[in-house]
Amino acid sequence: MSAEPVTHAQDGFGRSPWSPATRLRMAAWTISWNLLCAWTPKFCNGWRIFWLRAFGARVSGRPFVHGTARIRLPWTLTLGDRACLGERSNAYSLGEIELGEGCTIAQEAYLCTGTHDFDHPDLPLQTAKITIGRNAFIGARAFVLPGVTIGDRTIVGACSVVTHDLPGDSICAGQPCKILRARSPR
Repeated sequence: MSAEPVTHAQDGFGRSPWSPATRLRMAAWTISWNLLCAWTPKFCNGWRIFWLRAFGARVSGRPFVHGTARIRLPWTLTLGDRACLGERSNAYSLGEIELGEGCTIAQEAYLCTGTHDFDHPDLPLQTAKITIGRNAFIGARAFVLPGVTIGDRTIVGACSVVTHDLPGDSICAGQPCKILRARSPR
């Protein structure tokens, strides 16, 4: 079931919906990640996970986060055991992102929890949770929109645009992403 969007109060067009304290925390995160983690080799995964936890990410087991992955707000990110954020993947986590156990977000895939209320003149920020199921695979350069849930063991093909929920055990691709066939059981 798709997550309902949350509209964030803004004082007018172009104004930040974030408090000064949150903006300071965002700046501290960006500086910390770039100075301490973004350049680190793959084997320094534990170090990167340490910093994600320090900034509030909820981490279970041993996920993998590549140094070149981009994470906007780590305190809205949940990583299951063996979940993977690949090279140059983007977790634009203005709202919650939950990555299930063993799922893979391939290189340059984009998980986008933010959009705008286009019916309002000030275009306020809207966010909705993205949930990626256990052992799902999101292909290279795929784009997942706010509020989408992708079921367990579902495969999303490269360069797909996921605009709606996808059931478990499916192979999906396209722009917009559609179910191509069921995934064979193992």
